[in-house]
Formats: sequence, C-alpha cells, structure tokens
Amino acid sequence: MSDDIKNGNDTTLAAAPEKKLSWCKRLRRPSAKYSVLTLLVLGFVVGALCWAGFNTALEATNTEAFCISCHEMRDNVYVELKETIHYSSRTGVHAVCADCHVPKALGPKLIRKVKAANEVWGMLTGTIGTREKFQAKRLELARNEWARMKANDSHECRNCHTQERMNPEMQKTRSRKMHALGVKDGSTCIDCHKGIAHHKPEGMTEEDEK
Repeated sequence: MSDDIKNGNDTTLAAAPEKKLSWCKRLRRPSAKYSVLTLLVLGFVVGALCWAGFNTALEATNTEAFCISCHEMRDNVYVELKETIHYSSRTGVHAVCADCHVPKALGPKLIRKVKAANEVWGMLTGTIGTREKFQAKRLELARNEWARMKANDSHECRNCHTQERMNPEMQKTRSRKMHALGVKDGSTCIDCHKGIAHHKPEGMTEEDEK
C-alpha cells in the first residue's frame, strides 16, 4: 500500500469541488435559514405592498387633476366639459374624465391604460401639442372613443344611467320617445349622445352621426 493511501491522501477519494448553481436552481433550493411559514408570510407582505403601490398609482392616473395636467386636455376638451351638466348640476353630481373614459373592472381598465399610452406619446411628440394640431386630430380621436364605447355597449355611461331605473314620466316628450325607440332598435347610449360632454368635432360624416 502506498504512503499516500496510508496517510489518507488518496487524491482519487478527494471531494470534488461543488458546482456553481445557476440563479434558477438557487431559487428552487429549499431555504436552510428560514422556515416555509416565514417565507410565505414574507412573500404575502411583499406582494401586498407591491399591489397597494400599483393600485395607488393606477388610481392616481384616474383623477381629474392628473387628466388635466396636460394642457392638451385642460385647454380643449376640459373647457367644453365645464359647460355641461356632467360638470355642474342642480344636485352637485360631477363626472370626472375617468368616469366616462376608463372602465372600472381591472382587466378592461389595464387595457385602456395601455392604449392611453398612445395619447401620452402624442403629447410627448407634439402631434396634438397646439389647439390647431389637436383639432386636426380630433375627429380621429373621437371616432376611436366612439368605437370603444359602442363595442362595450356604453358600459361607462351605464355605471350612472340605467334604462331600468329611468322614469319616462319625468322625461320630456322627445326624450321619452327616443329612449323607447332606442330600446326597440337595440341602440346604445353613444349612438345618440355624441357631443353630450364635449363639442362634436368638425368634419363628421353622416355615418358618424348614426
């Protein structure tokens, strides 16, 4: 027997160096320092904080102050809104931008926020940076919003106005007649109420008025 084996120095029996684990494998390894319960509680707390922060930021972008922080909105459509009953009424009910233009359900709301990034891009690039540029794009912007509202059956309108709760006897004769006709034809709110909160854009066609 060789001296190396006698002295316990057999290099063939030496422990192989531990392989360096990838980040993916490290994440999957059980923790030797913290209990499963600790990790679950920690994960729940971090998740709750992240969700609270995300939701707070999301709701902040729904405020009227946020919407009119851009002069494109403040100096154009917001001025028009202030002339309507949606802004000031006998009972003090006041609709803000998000009430009409942002769905309340989380999924549709996120989709609307992503699409709204296009409007932010227009502000940053200056395509609607002046009143003249805004008016030139206005019909296109309005058509996009009319199409969205028609596709969801004017869902945001129905958050406040429902056909079932309307009292026809308290409506003017023409309104009562048109609402009944709309129900019969399967029309949706935006079909007849374009321009209810903002001026109608110039250049509308007969198809736009339908």
